Amino acid sequence: MLAFALPVGQFRMAAAEAAALPPPACASGHYAEVTVDPADASIYVGKVSLAMPPFTHRGNVYTSDYSVKVFPFFFFNERGRISIEFSAEQLERLERGETVDLKGHASNSRGAERRVEGRAVSDAAGSDHGKIKVRVWVSKKIELVFNTAYRFTGKE
Repeated sequence: MLAFALPVGQFRMAAAEAAALPPPACASGHYAEVTVDPADASIYVGKVSLAMPPFTHRGNVYTSDYSVKVFPFFFFNERGRISIEFSAEQLERLERGETVDLKGHASNSRGAERRVEGRAVSDAAGSDHGKIKVRVWVSKKIELVFNTAYRFTGKE
C-alpha cells in the first residue's frame, strides 16, 4: 500500500487546487456533438462539395467522417476522416461569443493527409450555433475554403 503524508495546510491547498481544475476534456451534453452544414468551394472550372455527418467530441477532439465530391472531375472525389482539436477552454470562449481558431487534420481513404485550419464565430454569447470557415490544404500550395454554419446538437 502506498501512503504519503502532507501537512494539513498543504492538503487543504491540494484539495482546493483539485476542485478548481477544469472539467474533463470530453464534452458532455449539448457540446458532445456538433453538426456542420454541407459546404461548397469554388475551383477554376467547377466546385468542390464537402459533407460530414455530425462530429462527436472525445478527449479535446471533434471527429467525423467526410465526403468530397468534385464537379465535373468526379475522379477526384474522396472520403475520409476529419479531426478538429477543440479544448474545453475553446468551448467556453465560443459560448461567451468569442471567435475561436481551429486546427486539425484529415486523412482520406487512401491515406493522404490534409492540414485543416479554420475559425468558428458564435452568433451571440450563449448561442448554440454560428458560422465556421474551414481551410483544407490539398497540397502545399492549394487550399480549399469552405464557409458554412455549425450548431451543437448533443442531447442535454
